[in-house]
Amino acid sequence: MFYETAKGDHGLPHNPFKACVVPRPIGWITSIDGEGRVNLAPYSFFNAVASDPPMVMFATNGRKAGEGRDKDSLANVAETGAFVTNLVTWDLKEQMVLTSAPLPHGEAENDLAGLTLAPSRMIAPPRVAKAPINLECKLWRIVELPGGAAGERNTMVLGEVVGVHIADGIIVDGLVNLSLCKPVARLGYLQYAAAETLFDMKRPPGGG
Repeated sequence: MFYETAKGDHGLPHNPFKACVVPRPIGWITSIDGEGRVNLAPYSFFNAVASDPPMVMFATNGRKAGEGRDKDSLANVAETGAFVTNLVTWDLKEQMVLTSAPLPHGEAENDLAGLTLAPSRMIAPPRVAKAPINLECKLWRIVELPGGAAGERNTMVLGEVVGVHIADGIIVDGLVNLSLCKPVARLGYLQYAAAETLFDMKRPPGGG
């Protein structure tokens, strides 16, 4: 099959685009507003975009449900200039889904999910204590992307990673052993995947 994205003429029950770019890392973003109130939300349009300096991005579109304002993560980062990305693992998958609930501004998703937060070292937003990896990020730039058919705001947030927390228990022989925590990624529709089968492949000399 073939379809034009602008026309959306795929003829399927649901838009298949999100099922075509997989698996996508989940950026589980903690941020705070100007009054120090915490927001925790997952974003599946998230990834690392550079290594020197290390940088990550997450993208959000639409407005906060029922309020007509920017979603809390975007509004908070724009206001305070920092955020943390927390690794979603198999043991945290249910809590991650709970934090996607559209709570009113100021209500803490971490409380709803029963998650304890821990202080960051270099920025104000806290991190998810049980997440085995946390990236402390300072806002570099907010980029406006083309809006959707409904004219909704479509935004990419780019941050520089200024500090990295890694649980000692997943470091084996000097390497981060991700098989010990089974990172969870987003697929299409309501599907997710856990990284359980890891394998090494040698690249050609000089390969990137």
